[in-house]
Amino acid sequence: MKIGLISDVHATLQPLREALALFEDEGVETILCAGDVAGYGKQLDETVQALIDSRCRVVMGNHDLWWLERSGSDLEGVAAAYLSNLPAVIEFKAAGKTIYMVHASPPDSLMDGIKLLDEKAAHIQQERHSWSCCLRNFHCDVLVVGHTHQVFAEQLGNPLVINPGSTLFNHTCAMLTLPEMTIQVFPLSGKNPVLSWNWGMEAAAWVKANPVSNAKARKNKA
Repeated sequence: MKIGLISDVHATLQPLREALALFEDEGVETILCAGDVAGYGKQLDETVQALIDSRCRVVMGNHDLWWLERSGSDLEGVAAAYLSNLPAVIEFKAAGKTIYMVHASPPDSLMDGIKLLDEKAAHIQQERHSWSCCLRNFHCDVLVVGHTHQVFAEQLGNPLVINPGSTLFNHTCAMLTLPEMTIQVFPLSGKNPVLSWNWGMEAAAWVKANPVSNAKARKNKA
């Protein structure tokens, strides 16, 4: 069984469409998105519709929650209804394996992300050891996460932990094959994968380079 994995699409349609087309070519049976449908980009409605059309299973991310909070009583339309109904966690069995998906970290965090790589994509051994201890007794076979804009597939404690990276910022998606538990990472947008995207300084630079999106964010915060 093949499962397509994406995360942190951030309201940007082109890399998402590319990932979905790739999954169709690969014959995936299920597509999972580890949250952050909203944020940064300007194509939220189109992004939501693409996820609906592909029957993608999606959990809520911190940017999705923030978008809902900023919108307040003005919630209306397909995007608002879609984001409002996203679960914090999706858990299911496939090919005899238990899959657990959450945006940041289990059991249901939207913010405390699993960050295994430094800014140069080198492993942070202390973080790897810490998360291995935390997840030693976490009872699933595969844990799918997003949030940190990093790309990895690591055995941490009990589960195989997979972050497929952001389709927008890491230029990646991934495919999990069960029951073999093998993972493939695919590049998107004709760019080399960025294994660790510094979402602090680089996010600020990205927003500065996209003034329309930035203006909308300032308006929403007012």
